[in-house]
Amino acid sequence: MPILNGWGLTETSSGVCSNTLHQHRFLTVGKPFPGVELKIAEDGEILVKGPGNMRGYHNKPEATAEVLKDGWFFTGDIGAIDGDGFLRITDRKKSLFKTAGGKYIAPQQLEHALLSDPLVVRSVIVGEGRPYVTALIVPDWDSAKKQHMDEAAVKARIQKTVDGVNAHLGQWETIKYFTLLPRDFTEANGELSLKQDVRRRVINERFQDQIEAMYTRKPKDS
Repeated sequence: MPILNGWGLTETSSGVCSNTLHQHRFLTVGKPFPGVELKIAEDGEILVKGPGNMRGYHNKPEATAEVLKDGWFFTGDIGAIDGDGFLRITDRKKSLFKTAGGKYIAPQQLEHALLSDPLVVRSVIVGEGRPYVTALIVPDWDSAKKQHMDEAAVKARIQKTVDGVNAHLGQWETIKYFTLLPRDFTEANGELSLKQDVRRRVINERFQDQIEAMYTRKPKDS
């Protein structure tokens, strides 16, 4: 049975766009349905205009005014539309942060890219208010052990993965340094939410020493 990605929200009466059997592109949620318009705001937020857009939140005029402007619904999602009209969602707006240089970083996009390596269990991108971007990475130590890889071999392998990710990024968003962590995050420790999302504030506080160590070095050029 074919499975095709699509995308929509409650506020847009569900469907906004979808891949189809005849028009589909990997890592996208397809093209907008007839009558639906999409555009990307300056900060990367996806805006939707269409007959399915809600009139507003019930008895919440202020909340409505924040997300409905001139007929456009501000989704809170970050994405891009390619030259053929396919929409790719990369992050949530609330997850974005700015570096010290004023550049926006979409951490989830980088974190998902790092997960392309089976040896990476989890990663957290760091860099808000910092001069450059770094990462905390949890390797699959059990898998590494089965492959007879010591820590140096694991670090070398993941460095290649980071280099591969960086090759497709702008200079301002490349990962300059990373630190390997000895264990994964857990819900019991308060590091993951019930939905298994990373609690970034907790991670930043708990691994502050490891993070600070990555900012005492001279930044790499790439």
